[in-house]
Amino acid sequence: MKKIAQASMSYTILGLVSGIFYREFTKMNEFTGVTQLSVLHTHLLVLGMFFFLIVLLLEKAFHLSKEKNFKKFYILYNSGLGLTVLMMIIRGSMQVLGKGEHAAISGMAGLGHIILSIGLFFFFQSLLSAVKKAEAIEQ
Repeated sequence: MKKIAQASMSYTILGLVSGIFYREFTKMNEFTGVTQLSVLHTHLLVLGMFFFLIVLLLEKAFHLSKEKNFKKFYILYNSGLGLTVLMMIIRGSMQVLGKGEHAAISGMAGLGHIILSIGLFFFFQSLLSAVKKAEAIEQ
């Protein structure tokens, strides 16, 4: 449970720092257009902090971390989210600096989303297995 709580706290810090970075970086470069940096804060807080707070509650109720696919979920989800966020930072920074679009960044962001999705698949496998075990104990 401690690891899940620490993940949530880490994403909270990253989310808050990303909001400050967005505000200061765009102000410093006198940028007023649309950039990926504007949604980075929200992505980190929702997909990171809030998601892991929910996972923490589910861990308390169903002992998810005892499921065989939980470790796969944890590693893949965090890796996918990390890659996605990194590509958002790179793309957003390039947008602010007027450097244009690069297909490689889109490809890597897509890969991050795929890894994140596979992590979610393992999360729901773990959750459904844990719920099934809990129902069997109740009967």
